[in-house]
Amino acid sequence: MAAYRPEDDYDYLFKVVLIGDSGVGKSNLLSRFTRNEFSLESKSTIGVEFATRSLTVDGKVIKAQIWDTAGQESIDRVMGRAAAADRYRAITSAYYRGAVGALLVYDVTRRPTFENVGRWLKELRDHTDPNIVVMLIGNKSDLRHLIAISTDDGKAFAEAESLYFMETSALEATNVESAFAEVLTQIYRIVSRKAVEAGDDSASAVPSKGERINIKDDVSALKKVGCCSN
Repeated sequence: MAAYRPEDDYDYLFKVVLIGDSGVGKSNLLSRFTRNEFSLESKSTIGVEFATRSLTVDGKVIKAQIWDTAGQESIDRVMGRAAAADRYRAITSAYYRGAVGALLVYDVTRRPTFENVGRWLKELRDHTDPNIVVMLIGNKSDLRHLIAISTDDGKAFAEAESLYFMETSALEATNVESAFAEVLTQIYRIVSRKAVEAGDDSASAVPSKGERINIKDDVSALKKVGCCSN
């Protein structure tokens, strides 16, 4: 039986951000992964929310700090376009700061949310290291009769941009665990390899809590369409 570890006892802390248009299901992906909850009546996120969950990878406890923020359009509705633009810019840099992973989410039943994926990816890369571990997520796969973006289209975009890819359903809990776990595992492998290459022992390989982990130049060899929708 595994020994009990307090909530604040972990080996690595990784910040992961959720990005994509409003209404694609980012908040429900977050709540499904961190609390195993889903709400059909969830409202658009206003401001920034985050939750945490720990996983064990290769005997190490990985604590994920997952951030979810309102899209530009949600802030527009609440504050008015001019004020919203200033507010959005003000929170953007803080939102992305220190992130080493991202889930870029679109709604498989709404083509405009897929068409905007390129803009979200550009914003992500403008504010983080371009080699951040990114998984493209086609959410709401349970709505099979309404699907507007094929799995092949999602895979093709992910392959062209060197992203991982998976289709999920927060409602049915399909692939949600797998998507987050894959991103966290790939980040962990990069950090572990850096420690080995630097000749660190197991103790010094563990970063200080809150320390930003630089994954520059180490993700490119791993990045590919790493997962399918099945």
